[in-house]
Amino acid sequence: MEEIVEYIANNGGFASMKELKEANFHTREITLLVKEKTIEKIKPGFYRLSDYGYFKDVNLSLITVCRADPQAVICLISALDYYEMTDFNPSEIYYAIPHSQKKKSISYPPVKTFFFRERFYKPGIDIVHTKYGELKIYNKEKTICDMFRYRNKLGEDLTMQALKNYLKQKKKSIATLIKYAEICQVKTVIMPILKGLVA
Repeated sequence: MEEIVEYIANNGGFASMKELKEANFHTREITLLVKEKTIEKIKPGFYRLSDYGYFKDVNLSLITVCRADPQAVICLISALDYYEMTDFNPSEIYYAIPHSQKKKSISYPPVKTFFFRERFYKPGIDIVHTKYGELKIYNKEKTICDMFRYRNKLGEDLTMQALKNYLKQKKKSIATLIKYAEICQVKTVIMPILKGLVA
């Protein structure tokens, strides 16, 4: 049993049932470790260590979603939270996948899936490399523009606050923001607001 835990730890804290079987571990041992809460089932056939002390200085929930679905890109309110551009603490992880892709059944953490058309999905993805795997997240400017695309659904107050918080940051680029506003088809909405805020 310790060998399974060690194997998962050496695999960045995550492992699929396929990988575990290929390493000659038995299904019953894995089931027992889940019952003992030594490992957690993230989705059918995918597990991670339950020892949170193992995952140091990392946003475990975001990485878990990205490991569970390789197409997942952290977006909207979860990205705002990551960049410290909101006081709102989301109870779910917001992530985007291509419009044509089927949603994966992620049982933990709680998630909210957004289906982005290709022209909105591909631009602005940053990849943060950690020893636990890759974290795919939209950059700050793309996140702000996505918030404007979903402002009616997620709230105009939250969207406006995010923009104001972005403008207060040292590392900002109005030119980059305008570029993504064009890509996200919200330039006509953002420009008058931007002029009012930076005037």
